[in-house]
Amino acid sequence: MGLLLVAFVLSLFAGRLVQLQGIESKGYAEAAVRQRLSRINLPAVRGPITFAQGQYLAMTVDARVIYADPVMVRPDQRNQIATSLASMFGLDPADLLKKLMPGRKMNRYVELVHHVEPDRARMVTAMDFKGIGTLQEYRRVYPGGTLAANVAGFVNADGDGGAGLESGMNKLLKGRSGWQKVELSENGQRIPMGEDQQSKPTPGRGIRLTLDRDIQWKAQDAITKQVRATGAQSGSVIVMDPRTGQIVAMATAPTFDPATYFQTSEANLGNRVVQEGFEPGSTSKVITAAAAMEDGGVTPSTVFTVPDHLKRYDRVFHDSETHPPERLTFGGVLAKSSNVGTIMASERVSPTQLYQYMRAFGYGQQTGVGLPGESPGLLKPVAQWWGTDRYSIAFGQSVSVNALQTASVYATIANGGVRVTPNLIAGTTDDRGTFVPAARPASRRVIRQGTADELTKMLEGVTTTEGTAPEAQIPGYRVAGKTGTAQKVNPTCGCYTGGGYTATFVGFAPADNPQLVVEVVLQKPQNGYYGGQVAAPVFKDVMSFALQSRRIPPTGSKSQKIRIYADQR
Repeated sequence: MGLLLVAFVLSLFAGRLVQLQGIESKGYAEAAVRQRLSRINLPAVRGPITFAQGQYLAMTVDARVIYADPVMVRPDQRNQIATSLASMFGLDPADLLKKLMPGRKMNRYVELVHHVEPDRARMVTAMDFKGIGTLQEYRRVYPGGTLAANVAGFVNADGDGGAGLESGMNKLLKGRSGWQKVELSENGQRIPMGEDQQSKPTPGRGIRLTLDRDIQWKAQDAITKQVRATGAQSGSVIVMDPRTGQIVAMATAPTFDPATYFQTSEANLGNRVVQEGFEPGSTSKVITAAAAMEDGGVTPSTVFTVPDHLKRYDRVFHDSETHPPERLTFGGVLAKSSNVGTIMASERVSPTQLYQYMRAFGYGQQTGVGLPGESPGLLKPVAQWWGTDRYSIAFGQSVSVNALQTASVYATIANGGVRVTPNLIAGTTDDRGTFVPAARPASRRVIRQGTADELTKMLEGVTTTEGTAPEAQIPGYRVAGKTGTAQKVNPTCGCYTGGGYTATFVGFAPADNPQLVVEVVLQKPQNGYYGGQVAAPVFKDVMSFALQSRRIPPTGSKSQKIRIYADQR
């Protein structure tokens, strides 16, 4: 009976062996491999963002990820590991301790800390905790700190762009991550002849911008100082080349540091130049002037008898200052920025014609620069205009734009009436540094060369002592430009009372051979609010620096005398 009992037990063992090694051997072998197999992510190198001359705006540097093998971590060391890493990297010990506990799935690879500098990672390795290791990854840095931060944006903790170009061109910059699967022994060592699969990462492409680092710095410094000096809510500066549409500088204030973006208010993370809509005010009068000159038979010498107020239907429109009726030339209307005179000139064209010119100059549509979150502004179709809308729209109310749209209008005039799509990206580079230029921006004629030339002469009158912006004058250079002082709508009442002002100056130089356009916008300044008073000095500061930086010689001719008054000789 004993022999029979032994034989029976052995038969059970034999049957189980047949089951394990014969019938179910494949399944158990695969399970064993899965238990030993560990998948490791291989991050791609994110492409750099550089200025036009090649200096880094955003770049990727070597870093480490601290990881744990919870199976290998000694239970008596878990609290010590969690406490040590938490103190080194400012983390929650409880969260780390939870990650160090083996789960049901027996995960052999858990990431604890990302973007660790190599020196600090070596300190972790020196602690010699069993089950704790480091792997290579990459960290995003911004050498210039706040310089052009609102253009570049930032990269979030997940490695994706959170704003600016980092977000808008995330797929191009990020590349494609790879992975590697390796078999680890019980003590965490790699099995030499074990399974080893991998998919190599594809590096991201770099982006070269049209921004000039030195001019960008000057623009950002100037607008930051003026926002503080005037107590403004915010401000922005744009510098463009009207011939190519290239954006040379794009600065906003307040700004932020991409390295500590999480400490900044959300309002300062975006790019106000394209995301913030506002009523342009008098800077929009050049479009009305262009329409009147192209299709209304108006010339710079056309005379208008301009009172300080004008009633149309049930609404009375005013100039910014009271004055007796003045006999102004149309050039004088623009130089003195008369709302009433602009309305009178606008009546020489139909509402449809005025709307078509505004659309042709770029109102009511995105500029084409390709920055994320761009506001197209607001320009209602003519069918939705109410009785007095055509008059307020003529001098820049009841319509909204972003700052780049306004800069593009003046770039079009400076370029002889041809609009070139604003562009910020000069091209891309691969991981070997091979540069591929961007496609040539689209261009189209908006107004005749002759009309653009006449408008330029009229805009030169704005910067004379009889105009609204003598503070925009630059010694040795002819300057053409326009002020804007627009009331902001108060959201509490839907009216202009108590809403503050948008102060603007936009112009170009040299006026006889335009090569640069500069626009300055200040939102809700408290210490002065006229565009010629608070925005024009910033224009002068930035434009003077840019002209010298680009070695643009002084103007060789004198400005033509602009008749302001009809009886003026």
